[in-house]
Amino acid sequence: MFITDFDGTLLTDHRRIRGRDLETLAGLRSAGVTTVIATGRSLYSFRRALTHMGLGPEDLPLDYLIFSTGAGIMAWPGDHLIRSCSIPKDGVLAIAACFDRLGFDYMIHKAIPDTSSFLFKFTSGRNSDFERRIAMYPDFGRPLETAGTIYDQSTGVLAVVPGRFPREQLNALRRELFGFSVIQATSPLDHKSSWIEVFPLGVSKSASSQWLARHLGVGRGMVTAVGNDYNDEDLLDWAGQGFLMENSPAVMKNKFLSLGSNNECGVSLVAMSAGLLS
Repeated sequence: MFITDFDGTLLTDHRRIRGRDLETLAGLRSAGVTTVIATGRSLYSFRRALTHMGLGPEDLPLDYLIFSTGAGIMAWPGDHLIRSCSIPKDGVLAIAACFDRLGFDYMIHKAIPDTSSFLFKFTSGRNSDFERRIAMYPDFGRPLETAGTIYDQSTGVLAVVPGRFPREQLNALRRELFGFSVIQATSPLDHKSSWIEVFPLGVSKSASSQWLARHLGVGRGMVTAVGNDYNDEDLLDWAGQGFLMENSPAVMKNKFLSLGSNNECGVSLVAMSAGLLS
């Protein structure tokens, strides 16, 4: 099994997939390797990205899509959802209360398959990355007015924090929200802000990849994964072989081998280095 992250890994800075990387994914499938994309994007956002590139579902040499940082898994192409997770309303209320106390701007996403719909609370008055994300989905977001408007089930809650969110603060937040999965990622929009995502306990790229591997009878040692950001770290730790892009945070390069950047067909270099293709 070959698992690749999307933004900053398979996707270039110009939001395109290089032809060579598409050929690599096709070559892997021809060689009997299961190809998987594991992305933080919702299913809607992922499909929209393909449309912007002029690609249809059949143009992507993919077997499975892990989306919303592992909250959902879908067989590709098609609409066959094989796994999804959500947070009940009382859990979302607890997360929202924590984020309110910390002064975070945040979004609550409706449960799969309607993850594109969200409620948002914007109290800081100045958060360009947060505002940009709202502007990207004008037909799907609405302000969170009262607790009574919160969905009965939600995929997760996303806080957008300007700048870097220190590791010690992240660890403290994880201790406070110990009944959930708290995952940090660098914003794919301004590449500076921190996105703090809270999902049901056990949801992550690694957990969903492990579930899929077991479902398909693929041993952990037969899995190669590649990513570029903090929300990929658990996946790279779990995989039999874990690789980074050169455009990854420096602190992660002390832990994983980096090969090429997202703009230089790094995914193809990883497939070759892992011995999956010559």
